[in-house]
Amino acid sequence: MCAREILNWLGIDELNAMQQETIQAYRRSDNLVLLSPTGSGKTLAYLLPLIEAIDSRSDRVQAIVVVPSRELATQTCDVVRRMRTEVRTTAVYGGRPAMEEHRTLRGLLPHLIIGTPGRLLDHLDKENIIGIDIRTLIIDEFDKCLELGFRDEMTQLMSHLRSVEKRMLLSATDAPEITHFLPEYRRLDFLGGEKSSGHINHYVVRSPEKDKLNTLRQLLLSLGRETSLVFVGYRESVERVAKFLRREGFYATAMHGGMEQRDRERNLFLFTSGASNILVSTDLASRGLDIPALDNVIHYHLPLNEETMTHRDGRTARWDRDGRSLFILGPEETFNLQNFQNFQDFQDFDDFTTMSTGIPIPLWELLYIGKGKKDKLSRGDIAGFLMKVGGLTMEELGRIEVRDHWSFATVSRARTKSLLNHIRGQKIKGMRTIVEVVNYRIPRA
Repeated sequence: MCAREILNWLGIDELNAMQQETIQAYRRSDNLVLLSPTGSGKTLAYLLPLIEAIDSRSDRVQAIVVVPSRELATQTCDVVRRMRTEVRTTAVYGGRPAMEEHRTLRGLLPHLIIGTPGRLLDHLDKENIIGIDIRTLIIDEFDKCLELGFRDEMTQLMSHLRSVEKRMLLSATDAPEITHFLPEYRRLDFLGGEKSSGHINHYVVRSPEKDKLNTLRQLLLSLGRETSLVFVGYRESVERVAKFLRREGFYATAMHGGMEQRDRERNLFLFTSGASNILVSTDLASRGLDIPALDNVIHYHLPLNEETMTHRDGRTARWDRDGRSLFILGPEETFNLQNFQNFQDFQDFDDFTTMSTGIPIPLWELLYIGKGKKDKLSRGDIAGFLMKVGGLTMEELGRIEVRDHWSFATVSRARTKSLLNHIRGQKIKGMRTIVEVVNYRIPRA
């Protein structure tokens, strides 16, 4: 399959200059380092030539991609699947039983494994992955891996993978540790130039009260159906803010490191699929999440430093889309612009005249389906069932995600009631299973 077909499947018109140059360099270089800002499209820059180089007729693992978080592992794996190539891929990461991954790795081997450093090292130690087979190693979000303390694990991974012929590190910031992992390499540095994405407009939103909840509510009303990622500083604050918004009737969901992995995956899918238009999160969501259509980043709690701000803002204005970065300031809060010399173009955001008359309702709704890959269920099976039996059109069916034992599908909210009536009691691929709406909102008191 050619690159043009893959881009069509992903809904991308053309590659940016960084991606084009990286693809050419990947084909010519054994050791490559790509330095490019957050949100510039680094994932696709390495995935396209990597998929092109993998022999899908082979029955061995050929490449490993190291990522710092579970969410990035699953999202990158999903991007590969949406490319619709013959390349088999799987994600491995902590927070779930290793035995399920063990069975997958001992079955029909994937060509590409995407995982977190500790879990990859565990599988290599147990010989669930045979290091001598691996020819390509890619470390994505290298600076974030270092920040999270994975330096020793990555060093051990390199020692396990002595047969690797091609290595690539990707980072949003320069790091002296790069030479520890790659003494010789070709360097592509896009940090000094223009960011390969859209423009971010910055605003300050004044809160008359120290507790900013009502100001946040007012702001979100003014933004309507636009997607907003609300950053707060603490896990407890995530729960408090998200609970307040849901009680007010907003379609808000939450994510932080203290949540169960399955809940994090569900809530992230709610947001990225359009069934929720608000995600409240700690800085866990500031790195490694692919949310190409995010309209607004809202700093409910101020970033600790310029680097944190940059990574938060990097979630919006991706793929040539413009975005907003909004800072909510309480009556006693000040924002020291001297610490942010590259972001001087702030202005007050006091105009709520576009406020909608009610809570904005997302156009999509999320369905939970109680069967998955282990039941031989595929995306095509789910799409066929929802369209042929449920009566949906292609335009009324959104994203579908198939996991080992369950699946998600987003459908038009206007058609949900009719759909559920049509499929009630019906079998999907000869199996009876639960199909229900994922309900995560708290009714108003």
